[in-house]
Amino acid sequence: MAFIDRTRSNSFTTPGSGRTKELFAAVLLVTLMAALALRAMLSLDALAPAVATLMFAMAAATAGIALLCHRDGLRPTWFDIAGVLTFVGIGITILIEPDQMVRLVTLSEQPD
Repeated sequence: MAFIDRTRSNSFTTPGSGRTKELFAAVLLVTLMAALALRAMLSLDALAPAVATLMFAMAAATAGIALLCHRDGLRPTWFDIAGVLTFVGIGITILIEPDQMVRLVTLSEQPD
């Protein structure tokens, strides 16, 4: 029976996963700095969609780095961080009102 076989090593303890917290903090710090820069450039209505797009872009970049990473120990860590960033981006998109998206996409000559 396969579930009794304990000769396999534990797949959750990879040698490169010791710096997961530092790696995740660095990715979040870069994302926070970019979000603060966007806040200075965009209006408050456009900030939530821009931050959600930023989260998805950071998740895609992190997954791309994971695909380029040749060490197997560090690769799952990058994919985990990309997954967390994707979930945060989805959470932010839940908070976006449909009117905000319509105002971003359509050009209107009417004053607000």
